[in-house]
Amino acid sequence: MALARKALSAAALVALLWGPPVMAQAPTAKGADRSAPAAKIEPYVILRADEVTFDENTEIATATGNVEIAYQERMLRADKVTYSKRTDTFSAWGNVVVVEPNGDVIFGNKAEFTNRFKDGFVEGFRMLFEDNSRLAATGGRRVGGVVTSLAKAVYSPCDLCKEDPSRAPLWRIRAVRVIHDNVRQDVEYKDAFLEIYGVPIAYLPYFSHPGPSVKRRSGFLIPTYGSDSDFGLTLRVPYFWAIDPSQDLLVTPVIYGDESPLLAAAYRRRFAHGEIAVDGSVTQPDDTTGLPDTRGHFFIDGRHDIDRTWRAKYQLQYASDDTYMRRYDFDEPVNQTLQSSFNIEGFRGHNYAQLSGYHFKGLRESDDSDEFPFVLPLAEYHYVSRPRAKGSYLTAQASVMALHREKGSDSRRISLKGGWHLPYTARTGEVYELSAIVQGDLYAVNDVDTGSGPENGVTGRVFPQIVAKWRYPFVRKEKNGSQLIEPIAAVVLGPNGGNPSLIPNEDSQDVEFDDTNLFSANRFTGVDRVDGGQRFVYGVNWGLYGDHGGAIEAFLGQSYHLRSNNEFPPGSGLREKASDIVGRVRISPAQYLDLLYRFRLDTDDFKAKRSDVKLLVGPSWLRANINYFFVDEETGSGEFGDREEISLGLTGKISKYWTARAHLREDLTSDGGTISEDIGFTYADECLTFDIKFERSFTRDRDLKPRDTIFFQFIFKHLGAIKGTG
Repeated sequence: MALARKALSAAALVALLWGPPVMAQAPTAKGADRSAPAAKIEPYVILRADEVTFDENTEIATATGNVEIAYQERMLRADKVTYSKRTDTFSAWGNVVVVEPNGDVIFGNKAEFTNRFKDGFVEGFRMLFEDNSRLAATGGRRVGGVVTSLAKAVYSPCDLCKEDPSRAPLWRIRAVRVIHDNVRQDVEYKDAFLEIYGVPIAYLPYFSHPGPSVKRRSGFLIPTYGSDSDFGLTLRVPYFWAIDPSQDLLVTPVIYGDESPLLAAAYRRRFAHGEIAVDGSVTQPDDTTGLPDTRGHFFIDGRHDIDRTWRAKYQLQYASDDTYMRRYDFDEPVNQTLQSSFNIEGFRGHNYAQLSGYHFKGLRESDDSDEFPFVLPLAEYHYVSRPRAKGSYLTAQASVMALHREKGSDSRRISLKGGWHLPYTARTGEVYELSAIVQGDLYAVNDVDTGSGPENGVTGRVFPQIVAKWRYPFVRKEKNGSQLIEPIAAVVLGPNGGNPSLIPNEDSQDVEFDDTNLFSANRFTGVDRVDGGQRFVYGVNWGLYGDHGGAIEAFLGQSYHLRSNNEFPPGSGLREKASDIVGRVRISPAQYLDLLYRFRLDTDDFKAKRSDVKLLVGPSWLRANINYFFVDEETGSGEFGDREEISLGLTGKISKYWTARAHLREDLTSDGGTISEDIGFTYADECLTFDIKFERSFTRDRDLKPRDTIFFQFIFKHLGAIKGTG
């Protein structure tokens, strides 16, 4: 209570010295001018201290012991504070702490403030930013509450050595003068040195970086250095331009020792209801034999929400030649095919509609661009009704497509598809679903290869199907978990055939039969082909689930067709009466192991036709991942021979700050070999990240040759975008 009374009396005393805390407007007489401005309302000053005294002769108030003064959003703490009413000056001694409105904290031995804390100086200046970086100086002076000028200052975000705090940190910036602008959020250095463990390694007459609260700021980003067996020494120096809060531009000049320089740029902009991204690059190589004199790429990717129902998307992908994207390491957005498209789509309730167009360009050596299709338009509508009697519901699909080629077949298509579906769950736990589906298609085609030469004409089909599915989950409680066994079966009935030779196969060429589409009514991927005939489908799910997490799951299934189905390509696993056996196994008993194995086995000798293994194993400090992929020569379209590939990755924590990683990609076929391999090391602490990576690529494709690359990068944390001269 005594301390509270002292605090209240101190607050009253400072308010009295400072001036009236609130100057309220007097009541307005009837008929007086009410438009006159109100008197200014002064903010409160709150002071707390163990003891407060006031000298009436000097008009100086003195507060001692755990002094706290709060004014607006700024807080001052010290062992002793005096306030002079005549000079309107606060003076503080001993363990001075000033908490700024933005969260920065200033420490000092002695301080003096005037003009409502807007002006002043601090001896033994030390500032702790909100990101834990620190700025220290012999003294600091603030002007207007905005700019703080420091003499003989040092900046560093690195932690000091616990055994010897006087030792120099890992890195720091030492300058004759530092200016911190609290409005622009800039930290500027004049006559600055960058020191590593106290040893100067670089001098910059002028250097600046944004304050820690700045998320985006124009300036140079951290450069990347390296060496490449094809390009020689390589330097990337990106410059980031924050145009405004909604758009920015990243420009990256790339300088090569043995090749002409390259310029890359990426522009991004966000709108109130959309976004756009544009990136590209250009270079003029020294050797243009068989290549364009100017090489480059240009991509646009955008999305705009028209209203709550409709949105538009578009993309443009252009490259000057087939190998440019991979040779200059821009191949991530593409997969050997460039795609330009536009799309307008709408969502409302259970309904979906879209209008789109597509253009493709192949990048493989065997690709003929004249044979790639141009699709315009492709319009689709999908409808799902609300539940009706007994839980039944209706579905409907409609599509219109026109496909053109410079060389090869053209087609125009109208397709309609409707269905009635009845799900039912019995009291015994059995789950049923009955579906009746009918599809009707009308085609007008030109130059379709029917086996006896190209033909033109109009054709169509009406294709009905009935699908009945059943599953019965059995669950048993185990000691530390639960076990699930679920048999699944289905009957699919439809007419045989249904694919006239005059209907071209444009969207159903890539057939991948696996556990995900075993029970689908149509196991083709598109509309141009239907899955005719009568078949039985059966499989079983099994799972073991722990009470505290972890699971082991397995599935095995097959289909049996009443007659052979030659509509599917050879090797698809679906041409014979009994299909191949498909399944998956997932083992994830704990956080240190996650295995997924998906397979397709020949029904006669159980030989693997397709295998896909993904394995993550190990704790966070030593994590390995293995990806294995095998496809038999005749599987799918038969375009390629046997494909067998393994990818190995390992990430390990060497110490508190060091991490190592390695990756290997290997072609396991008889004519294969190593595709790529890389190894890298990263050092990361609270103030510095150092990354070095060595990569070897063995790919050879026209001007794309095997090469070795090494890159390294120093990232000085908390500096953000950098501006400097030197």
